[in-house]
Amino acid sequence: MSRINIVTTETANTEQLALLQAIQSKLGMVPNFLKVLANSPTALRAFLGLHGIASEGRLSPQTRERIALTVAQQNSCEYCVSAHTALGRKTGLTLSEIECNRLASSEDGKAAVAVKFARPLVEIITHVGMNILTNMIGKASRVEIDFPKVELKMAA
Repeated sequence: MSRINIVTTETANTEQLALLQAIQSKLGMVPNFLKVLANSPTALRAFLGLHGIASEGRLSPQTRERIALTVAQQNSCEYCVSAHTALGRKTGLTLSEIECNRLASSEDGKAAVAVKFARPLVEIITHVGMNILTNMIGKASRVEIDFPKVELKMAA
């Protein structure tokens, strides 16, 4: 059961309903993940926009799904592994290839480089994200510094 209520066509407000109907029209379904994001139409629009921009890049649909599978497995996201297994199959990936991708490998030499690089990249992004979060909370809360204080300097 979802920890956050999903937005359905029955519970959606006008703005949410328009977004859900657009997704239904494009995909033939509305994934539950997007129904969760629909709790914030702004967040859903941002995600859909980023997804659209990313899909215009140079990576093939197969490579994008290979990377998604590697990252989902590394982050222990059962929903994402399930979704990207189905999406990967639609792009033509075999079950054997999908299993390799989940282990940060590939039967295709060129794709193996991309999925192998995805693992350390996720760790780097995790650390950057964690530090941005702590920076923003520290600034917003003006928490008392309980370490030896170091003054900020202007960037060169």
